[in-house]
Amino acid sequence: MLVVMMKDQLLAPNAVCQTCLMADQGGQPRFHHGRLTCGRSLTNLQAGQPPQYECQMGFKIADIS
Repeated sequence: MLVVMMKDQLLAPNAVCQTCLMADQGGQPRFHHGRLTCGRSLTNLQAGQPPQYECQMGFKIADIS
C-alpha cells in the first residue's frame, strides 16, 4: 500500500495525486512492478524502513506493504 508522507501525517495517494498530471487515469501514482514510475527511489534509508520514493511533484511516498 502506498502512502504520501507529510511532516507529521500519512495521506492516501488519491488525496494528493488526483490532480497530478503524472498520475494514472484513476488518480493514483504510477507504481508498477515495485517501482514508482512517476518519481525516483530514495536511498540512504535506515534499516527497517519501507521503500521510499520522491514523486515529480516533490512529495515523499512510501510503500508500506
